[in-house]
Amino acid sequence: MEDSFINITSQNRSYDDSDYVYDYEYDYYDKEQKIMDVVKRIIICIGLPLILVAIYGVCSHVRNDHMAPIFIINLLISDLIQLCCMIVEVVLPEDSIITTFFNVIYFWGLMASVGFMMCVALERYLVITLPLWYRFRRTIKTSVVVCVMVWTLSLFFVVFVYFLPYSQVTQTIFGVFLLFPFPLYIFFLGGTVKALSAAISVPADEKRRIVAILVLVLLIYTVLFLPPIIWFLVKKAKYNDALRHVSFMFVKFSPLADVFLYVFSRKGAVDKLLASLCRCRMDSDDSNRPTA
Repeated sequence: MEDSFINITSQNRSYDDSDYVYDYEYDYYDKEQKIMDVVKRIIICIGLPLILVAIYGVCSHVRNDHMAPIFIINLLISDLIQLCCMIVEVVLPEDSIITTFFNVIYFWGLMASVGFMMCVALERYLVITLPLWYRFRRTIKTSVVVCVMVWTLSLFFVVFVYFLPYSQVTQTIFGVFLLFPFPLYIFFLGGTVKALSAAISVPADEKRRIVAILVLVLLIYTVLFLPPIIWFLVKKAKYNDALRHVSFMFVKFSPLADVFLYVFSRKGAVDKLLASLCRCRMDSDDSNRPTA
């Protein structure tokens, strides 16, 4: 999407400006592409083995009575699709037809990853706020139907936007779509923290892990997706080249960030780390209390 936006704006400017300005923008764009290619190669080399290991790890721990890993598996698969499309972008940057096709596939995976992040956050929220309802309502069939809907709606959205003429409306649609989950993540985290004391049936380590996942989801979305949302929706931001470059570069890191969701969803060393952090927080609160 960034490449198509830059190509369109560069072409429009070339008709109105002098040859010197055109050459300057072409050189600037070429340097930008080289930096992006280096970033993509780093992300691919680090992210591809991590994603494959994470998918194997989640699949080996899937149980019939546990729904959360199914959403995380699909999230990791969407990240794998993004990484594969990045490989094509790096290997075949001059083939416009193939690049365009894989750009559509890339944004299909990106939109699907946004949907599955929201599914993971919602599922964690329900575990704390409605534990009894969630225990009796969660089924593998329901989770599979939700996954199919996320993949289908993401593909429909990408194809629909792809065939729209490039305009301010197209950018606004993308911006609104990306902005929609942001207040939901804040609501899920706030509601979960508020209902922690009432969730007696949920073990303490599970509560810590759930809160950690929700905080991580909100942090990932704030750092990686909020800059492009601002670029899409704020008119003045569209003329800020630095914001545009940083925005679309950050989105490329989303597959790496999603690996941490897999790490925090598993029991083990992370539980000890979270318990230590909570114990340090409690000790700090006790030391700050006035003595009688």
